[in-house]
Amino acid sequence: MVRLDNKEISFPDPELYDGHEGIIAFGGDLSVERIWFAYQLGIFPWYNPGEEILWWCPDPRFVLVPAELKVSKSMRKILNRSDFTFSENRNFTEVIKNCQEISRKGQEGTWLSDELLESFIQLHRYGLAKSIEVWQNDELVGGFYGLQIGNMFCGESMFAKVSNASKAGFIHFVETHKNELELIDCQSHTDHLESLGAKMIPKREFLNILYRNNERG
Repeated sequence: MVRLDNKEISFPDPELYDGHEGIIAFGGDLSVERIWFAYQLGIFPWYNPGEEILWWCPDPRFVLVPAELKVSKSMRKILNRSDFTFSENRNFTEVIKNCQEISRKGQEGTWLSDELLESFIQLHRYGLAKSIEVWQNDELVGGFYGLQIGNMFCGESMFAKVSNASKAGFIHFVETHKNELELIDCQSHTDHLESLGAKMIPKREFLNILYRNNERG
């Protein structure tokens, strides 16, 4: 692994460097400039607060092609009943704070540090990060956030306070934007997203799509 210099915003080329289990580098900082540069290279931070910052570009990469979205009959019934309503960028701060604070099965604490949270809020102010909110009876019950690079959406984290809220929000988002989105980056495997059609693709294939969208974005 490569140790990053705090005084210089640079990363190893993820096409040429495989790292250890997908870890490209460690160290550096969580400045808005470094995070945005990292995502344009297909690299993202993921670490335990209080420990060294780790920067990842796994191979293979877990992604969703919008046209391959799978919606179960039970989820389609929930969506058709209009149990939830949806919005975008209505309350980014509350979405990311809920992602930080929500209790997750089998996980102690959170990987989303206060410093990383503040950087993403700033990225949202710059129009680079967006949130999707899920509402029930005017209460925020789910949502997720990520970065938009051209026609690629890089998903970061999601939360749900009631059953199926985050899944409904994700399906709504994909179906709403399926004609403009080429790919959704899910980063690492989850059963939740696999059930919706996400799959693994080689890192090189992912990076080729990303770099093409860098030119658009």
